[in-house]
Amino acid sequence: QVQLVESGGGLVQPGGSLRLSCAASGSNFNTMGWYRQAPGKQRELVAVISSGGNTNYADSVKGRFTISGDNAKNTVYLQMNSLKSEDTAVYYCYAFRQRNGVRFDFWGQGTQVTLPS
Repeated sequence: QVQLVESGGGLVQPGGSLRLSCAASGSNFNTMGWYRQAPGKQRELVAVISSGGNTNYADSVKGRFTISGDNAKNTVYLQMNSLKSEDTAVYYCYAFRQRNGVRFDFWGQGTQVTLPS
């Protein structure tokens, strides 16, 4: 059973920084990354990174957030700088891997990031 454990959320002032971490109990994921869900909104992609190091970011976070991964530790990080009030959300770690043509998706429990409005 794969588990994704997030850490690093909290309360921060606008313009501040936070670093989220996600440690996976499994290995050999094709992609890991972060999604977020703000109150009353749908869950949305923030940033993902493939096992080969290719990254993809939401337009709203480009230039402010940086995703990185450590394949040896099965861990993914999200460095968030220049945070804005609209970044307030629950941030979910995500991973998927494919085995014999079957895709498996995994989600963490989420970590809250809060900025005063």
